[in-house]
Amino acid sequence: MKTTITLNVLLILSTFWMISCKSSHSGSQSKQAEPETIQISADQNEQSITIEAIKGKSFNHPTFVIWLENLDGDIIKTIYVTKSYANGTFGHAQLSDSTWSDKPGESIQPAALPYWNHKKGMINGKNLVPTPENPYVDAYSSATPENNFIIKGSLPKEVNKLRVFIEVNQTWDWNQYWTNGKIPGNRYYKNSAQPSLIYSVLVSKIEDGKTYHLNPIGHGHPSGDNGDLFTDLSTLTTAKQIFSSLTVKF
Repeated sequence: MKTTITLNVLLILSTFWMISCKSSHSGSQSKQAEPETIQISADQNEQSITIEAIKGKSFNHPTFVIWLENLDGDIIKTIYVTKSYANGTFGHAQLSDSTWSDKPGESIQPAALPYWNHKKGMINGKNLVPTPENPYVDAYSSATPENNFIIKGSLPKEVNKLRVFIEVNQTWDWNQYWTNGKIPGNRYYKNSAQPSLIYSVLVSKIEDGKTYHLNPIGHGHPSGDNGDLFTDLSTLTTAKQIFSSLTVKF
């Protein structure tokens, strides 16, 4: 009888422990999934746009930019760009192609967002890539969100047809194809590894409340030499897992 009671007590305690662990784990997942909202101030004469990003398993402080184009390929507005890239100052200043300071400072990365860089053109007529002396100030910027996030911005009311773009890149994101020696001696490629991934969606008519899904359409130049769109994505691996979902609503 004593053995039976002991076994029953152990069974109850074991069940309670498993339920507690499950509840704790679920609570942790719920807390992790709570998106960060970035609200960008808007003019009253503009219509709203909301971009929601769900991070993927390879998400690790990526650099990214969000912009809008008309159907002729001209930029209507750059909505958001990560702060470090916008001002050319990162958490660790770059001293050479393989050494970094333990202090914040200048780091110029043309391979990070080359498609957008060449689309937007020169900054102050001096450089394509933002620098501390010539930062990109025509978009909202902030530190890279740590988790899932929602960005609430705006665009001109008269716009009804457009393309939404997101370009993302993650430093030192190597794989079996994009190896350290792929482009020998190129410091910009060495900092980037897998090239930037570009997502887009065509909105032929804005419909309030409708969700539009952005899909990958190509990658940027691996060292940022030009603004071409390379549509073969077969060599990219973890770069495709930075985001698991990107959607937009108006």
